[in-house]
Amino acid sequence: MGSETSRLLLLCPAMDYLWTPWRYAYVSTAEKTSGCIFCELPKLGDDVRARIVQRAHYCFIVLNTYPYTPGHVMVVPFAHLDELQKLPREAANEMMHLSQKMEQVLRQLYKPDGVNLGMNIGKAAGAGVAGHIHMHVLPRWVADSNFMSVVGETRILPETLDVTYERIKNGLQSTVSP
Repeated sequence: MGSETSRLLLLCPAMDYLWTPWRYAYVSTAEKTSGCIFCELPKLGDDVRARIVQRAHYCFIVLNTYPYTPGHVMVVPFAHLDELQKLPREAANEMMHLSQKMEQVLRQLYKPDGVNLGMNIGKAAGAGVAGHIHMHVLPRWVADSNFMSVVGETRILPETLDVTYERIKNGLQSTVSP
C-alpha cells in the first residue's frame, strides 16, 4: 500500500453503525408473508394493532409501518386490485375524499411545508405491495431529506407509531370533511 493510500485511509473515520432492530421484522418476513397485507389488515379485528385509523365504505386509512415522515399514511381500497383503472368510480371518489381529508388533518397536526400524495402502480413503478393499489399521503418539510436519509439510508422520526396513530385518529375524529 502506498503512502498516499495509507494517509487517505487514516483520514477516513471508522464506519458508524445505527442499530434498527425494529426493521428485522420487516426484513425477515418481507418475502415470507403469504397473502396480501392490505387484504389481511382489515380482517385482524384490532384496528389499533393493524394501525387502521379510519374505515369507510370502500377504503380504509392505515399508517405506513415504515414511514418516510411522521404522519405517513396510506388510503387503501378494501378490494384487491392491481390497477387504478379497475377501481370502481365510487371507490375512487372515496379514495380521493379520504386523501383530501388526510391532507387537512396532516396540515393541522404537523404544519408541513407541503404534502406528497401518490401511487406506485406495479413493481417496476416502485410499489412495495404491487398487487393492491394504495394512495400514499405524507407531510413534507423543506430539507427533510438530510444526510441520514440520503447517505445513511436511515430515517429519523421524532415520534413513535403509537403516538402518530393517536394523533391522526383524534385528528380525523375532530375534522370537518372538505
